[in-house]
Amino acid sequence: MKLIYTGKTKNVFELENGNYLLKFKDDCTGKDGVFDPGENSIGLTIEGVGDVNLRMSVYFFEKINKAGIETHFVSADLNDTTMEVLPARTFGKGLEVICRNRAVGSFLRRYGEYVEEGAVLPSYVEMTFKNDEKGDPLVTKDGLEVLGIMTGEQYDTIKEMTKRITAIVADDLKEKGLDLYDIKFEFGYDRNGNVMLIDEIASGNMRVYKDGKYIDPMTLSELFFA
Repeated sequence: MKLIYTGKTKNVFELENGNYLLKFKDDCTGKDGVFDPGENSIGLTIEGVGDVNLRMSVYFFEKINKAGIETHFVSADLNDTTMEVLPARTFGKGLEVICRNRAVGSFLRRYGEYVEEGAVLPSYVEMTFKNDEKGDPLVTKDGLEVLGIMTGEQYDTIKEMTKRITAIVADDLKEKGLDLYDIKFEFGYDRNGNVMLIDEIASGNMRVYKDGKYIDPMTLSELFFA
């Protein structure tokens, strides 16, 4: 295997068969030792979080694939905390797609004078560039087209896929008495331009509440797999 990328929460290796291997870490994004999926840097390390993130990702990827939504998931080795995935190109230098069911986090910080904390949102989708120095700036559909990062058709496809995937995750959590406030995804595309969900779907990428109280990633994973 050849190491090709060292990420915040995963390392990426190239396999001989042309696919890639994601090695999950125990690092989480946050600030001052407090987890925050919206932050740009590693804020803390939680032992075992890589394992549960992988398990949750496998669970949801399999469910999403069955729903007919394209993903990069191939297989996983839970003992080695790794996941084999199909090769995919990123949009630009990296793009995050956030779906918001409630007004919290950076959305509330930006628009707090217009909305109350926790207000219900209609599965609002927004995209940001992955750029720590610039604070992951928001970008519009027109902006992405003008910059040549994606076509309008790809944007619409991602938006629709995001809403469908969010509904799958939210419905599953709801059955366990948990409320999904927001979740972030990453998408890529194959050599033919077909869009697919990439990266992971784990507790570290979502904000979940129970009875109005925030649930940290490890507790969420414990509740999810209980």
